[in-house]
Amino acid sequence: MDDKLTSPKEPQSLSNGKKHGGWRTFPFFIGTVAGLSLASAGIVGNLIVYLIKEFNIKSIDAAQIVNVVVGSSNLVPLVTAVVADSFFGSFSVAFASSCVSLLGTVTLFLTATINSLKPHPCNDSSSTCKPPTKIQYTVLYISIVLISIGFGGSRFTSASLGANQFDKPEHQGIFFNWFFFAFYVASCVALTGVIYIEDNFGWALGFGVCAVATFLGVVVFLSGYGFYRNDKPNGSAVLDLGRVFVASLRKRKWKNSSIMEDYYTGATGYDDIVQILPPTKPGKRLRFFNRAALITDADLNSDNTIKKSSWRLCTVQQVEDFKKIIGILPLWTSSIFLATPIAIQSSLTVLQALVMDRSLGSHFKIPAGSVSVIILISTAIFLTFLDRVILPGWHKVTGKSPTPLQRIGVGHVLNVLGMVVSALVESKRLKLGHEHVSMSVLWLFPQLVLVGVGEAFHFPGQVTFYYQQFPQSLRSTSTAMISTLIGIAFYLSTALIDQVRRCTEWLPDDINHGKVDNVYWMCVLFGGINFVYYLICSISYKYEYENV
Repeated sequence: MDDKLTSPKEPQSLSNGKKHGGWRTFPFFIGTVAGLSLASAGIVGNLIVYLIKEFNIKSIDAAQIVNVVVGSSNLVPLVTAVVADSFFGSFSVAFASSCVSLLGTVTLFLTATINSLKPHPCNDSSSTCKPPTKIQYTVLYISIVLISIGFGGSRFTSASLGANQFDKPEHQGIFFNWFFFAFYVASCVALTGVIYIEDNFGWALGFGVCAVATFLGVVVFLSGYGFYRNDKPNGSAVLDLGRVFVASLRKRKWKNSSIMEDYYTGATGYDDIVQILPPTKPGKRLRFFNRAALITDADLNSDNTIKKSSWRLCTVQQVEDFKKIIGILPLWTSSIFLATPIAIQSSLTVLQALVMDRSLGSHFKIPAGSVSVIILISTAIFLTFLDRVILPGWHKVTGKSPTPLQRIGVGHVLNVLGMVVSALVESKRLKLGHEHVSMSVLWLFPQLVLVGVGEAFHFPGQVTFYYQQFPQSLRSTSTAMISTLIGIAFYLSTALIDQVRRCTEWLPDDINHGKVDNVYWMCVLFGGINFVYYLICSISYKYEYENV
C-alpha cells in the first residue's frame, strides 16, 4: 500500500465549497462497510456450524455449501459492477444490493427463531437425525441466495462509489486503505463477538445482531445520498471489449497498415472520421486485434463517411483497452490458484477446530467459527506494519517502492508456506487423535498467521495492480475482478474437495478417520506449480505506467 494509513482529514483542495463528493462522504461509506461486513462475517463465518447443528447437514456437505455461498458472493460484484457502469450507476446498485442483503439476513433470522423452519435437533446418536423438509430447505436456501447476492453486490460497488468521490489518486488510495481496514476490523469483531453470541446465547440473538447491523448499514448509506457525487453510466465498456473481438474476427483476412490515417480514432460518433490530437497509434502487442480499428472499404459509405456498425469498426482506444485486458488475464488466472488453497483451508480449518480442544482456561471455549479470525487479525496488523515499516524501508534502501507484482509474489510464497505448516500440524493432530489425545486448537494459529501475512502482501497488491493497469473506463470493474477470482476459487475448491471425496478416502464425515493432511500437501503442490506459472507471467508482463 503506497499510500499511508493516515487520518482522513479533509485537504484544502477539497474544501472549496463543493456540495458533493470529498471527505464529507467518508463517514457514510465507513459506516456502511462496517455494518454490512459485521453482518456478513457474523453469518458466513459460522454458517458451517449452523448447518451442522441446526439443520443436521453432514460436515463435508456443510463445508461445500459455505464454499458455494462465499463463491457466489464474490462472483456477484462483477455482474453488479457491469450493471452499475452501464445502466443504473453505483449508488442505485449498491443501495438495491444492501436492501437484498437485509432481506436475506432477516429471512435467515426467521429460520433460527421459528421452529417449523428447521428440523428437530439431533440426539446423541446420529441415526436419529432427521434431514430438513423441502420447505425448510427452500427457506434456508432463499436466505442464503439473498445474502450472497446482497452482500456481494454491495461491498465492491460501494467501494468504487466511495473512490469516485475523490479526484486525486492519492486521496483515492487513502480511502481504499481505510475502507479495507474498516472491513477487516468489522469482520474481526463479527468472528469473535457475534459468533460467541451465536454459540453461547443462541442463533436467534446472533442473527438478530447481524440483521440490526445490516439495517444500520443501509440507513447510514442512504443518509449520505445528498453528499454523494453520483456519476452517470456511460454505456457498457465491457460490451466494447466484445465489439473489438468480433470486429477483429470479421476482418481477419485484412492486413494491418503502418499508416495512422488508416485507423479509426473517432471519439464523438460514427458519422465522421474525427482525428484525435495527438493521435493514438495502435500498439505492436497483439497486433491481430488492431484490425478492429482498421478502416476498410466496407466501413465507408459512398460519401466516405463511416458506417454505423460498432460491431465491425472500433476506435483505436477501444482496441488498446481490449489488449490491456488480454495482457492482464494470465496474471489474473494465477491469482485464482493463489486463492483456491485459502478457500480449501477456510472450510477445513473449521472442521478441524470442531474436533480439537478449544478450551482456554476452565470457563471459556473458542467457537470453531472464530478460529479463522486469526487470518483477519494478522492481515490487519501486518497491513499497518507493512505500510509504516517495510515499504518505507524498502523505498529508503532501493530508492523506489516495490511493485504490486513483487508484493503479490511474496504473498504466493507465504501462502505455500502456510499450507506446508497446515499439513504438518494436521499430521500431528491425527497421530495424537489415534492415541485418543485431543490437540489444542492453538496449534492452528501459526498456519493462519502465515496465510494472513501473505494476504497483507497479495490482496492490496492485487487491488493496486488492477486499479492502475485496467483501462480508465473499467475502473469499477477492476475492483470487482478481485472478488471474481475469489469467487471462482471457492467454486474450484468445492469441485476439488468433491473430486477428492470421490477418488480417495481422505475426507470422510469424521475427519479423525481421514487424511486432511494429504489435502494440504495437494495444496502445497498446486501452489508451487502456480508460483512458477506466476513468475513466468509477471516477468513477461510490461507495466502500462513505468512509474508503477
